[in-house]
Amino acid sequence: MIRMIEEHTLNAWPSLQTLLLDGWVLRFANGYTRRANSVNPLYASQQEAGEKLRVCEQWYRDRELKVVFKMTAASQPDGLDAFLAARGYEIDAPTSVQLMDLGALDPSPAAGITLDTAVTVGRRSSVIGRPPPAADITLDAAVTDVWFAAFCEVGGADRRHHGTMRQLLALIMPETRFAALWLDGRVAACGLGVLQAGHIGLYDIAVAPGLRRRGYGQRLVKSLLAWGKEAGAHTAYLQVMLNNAPALRLYEKVGFREIYQYWYRVKA
Repeated sequence: MIRMIEEHTLNAWPSLQTLLLDGWVLRFANGYTRRANSVNPLYASQQEAGEKLRVCEQWYRDRELKVVFKMTAASQPDGLDAFLAARGYEIDAPTSVQLMDLGALDPSPAAGITLDTAVTVGRRSSVIGRPPPAADITLDAAVTDVWFAAFCEVGGADRRHHGTMRQLLALIMPETRFAALWLDGRVAACGLGVLQAGHIGLYDIAVAPGLRRRGYGQRLVKSLLAWGKEAGAHTAYLQVMLNNAPALRLYEKVGFREIYQYWYRVKA
């Protein structure tokens, strides 16, 4: 189960470059997100761990990136977490991976969704413009300029990463919906859902500051889940950091339950 979900997450959030090293997947994306710039030790190894570690460290340092491992209870080889800890790698960003059975999903929150709608009005600002008539949630099949600008603004993304962000989003191969919840002509919440092999993954769900704790995030999430179920998904998954109490409450309310955790090991 862990390896399957981890493979889905690699596909749903790609990197710009990938290097395979004896069962370890090394990913590089100009330093934007730990997910896309880390070593994923998913598969059985044959080489000695110390030598592989030296090779990994060189690859990342040559690109002026931190050396980061994404760890789970299934990471290979056995004992790797303790091995890294003994060599100065510290735990960072412990995260809960959660699943939800879509069989009992209440379809009612999907009302008012417009599918495959490209919102192109209001190019002056990401959150200025108007959604399609009588629609307050849009689920686009491709990244639009308006959605991307809103995504950057609502999520508070660093401008220096915008180019890499746009590249990564364009590289997602599984079927994807880029969701926006509109409120009075402005984007109040956004995120994306990625569909693969009967699973829909939710990524980067964000609500604009000042509009949180009003149910907008929950409505956006349920809309993406409704789309996924209609498209054939039987299970949803997501990843939420353990220090994000509001998000943990939201996903528990929707029906998600933890199945495992991951954490990063970062060279001190």
